[in-house]
Amino acid sequence: MEAMIFAAGLGTRLKPWTDHHPKALAIVNGKSLLQRNIEYLQANGIKDVVVNVHHFADQIENAIRENNGWGSNILISDERREVLETGGGLLFARHLLDGDEPFITLNADILTDLSINELIAFHKKNQALISFAVSKRESSRQFLFNKDMQLCGWKNRLTQEEKGPVLYNASINRNELEEWAYSCVVAFSPDFFKAVKEKGKFSLTESYLSLASEYKILGWPCQPEKWIDVGKPESIEKASEIFK
Repeated sequence: MEAMIFAAGLGTRLKPWTDHHPKALAIVNGKSLLQRNIEYLQANGIKDVVVNVHHFADQIENAIRENNGWGSNILISDERREVLETGGGLLFARHLLDGDEPFITLNADILTDLSINELIAFHKKNQALISFAVSKRESSRQFLFNKDMQLCGWKNRLTQEEKGPVLYNASINRNELEEWAYSCVVAFSPDFFKAVKEKGKFSLTESYLSLASEYKILGWPCQPEKWIDVGKPESIEKASEIFK
């Protein structure tokens, strides 16, 4: 199985570190976020990894080379010319991931211990195009699912904005939809690359919503013991208490 780690972002929330370094190399208890995520994938049996780069790309490439990929086979998807966000970055890396088996994506600035193997088992059992881990967690942005955990839409709790063509289907009962927070670990079937409609620079959220009316896009409910968004300087200390 293969995986892709999104490490190309500018990391503006993690300033001042990202004024001189990529967010993926921020240190938590002596290990970079990138190393921790590569080791997390290894713990779930995944050693073939694609890492996209843009912001301080040379530093990430040097870290991977100097550490021999921390024991994994790492390929670089080079976005130096333009950062493409998660959806565009995944599409750009298609030639590095275009196999016959499901693959995983995760964000470099998320640390967790949720079971990728259980997510993959759920994904295969339900024959979904995309399955992503979700939890009951406080977040201003929530995905909306029906009782079968089929994706129906997206909601911003602060502004009450809602998105998703499925939401405007007459058969949808809005009162039955349930809110779940995105955990940023996702299983994709390779057919995603044939189905995706967006091009260029775009977020995966756009693809999830646009595909939900035609394909099985599922949420996998889980409550991992450990999960943290290491996107702000103050979260580094909190992450250090969780991940030793």
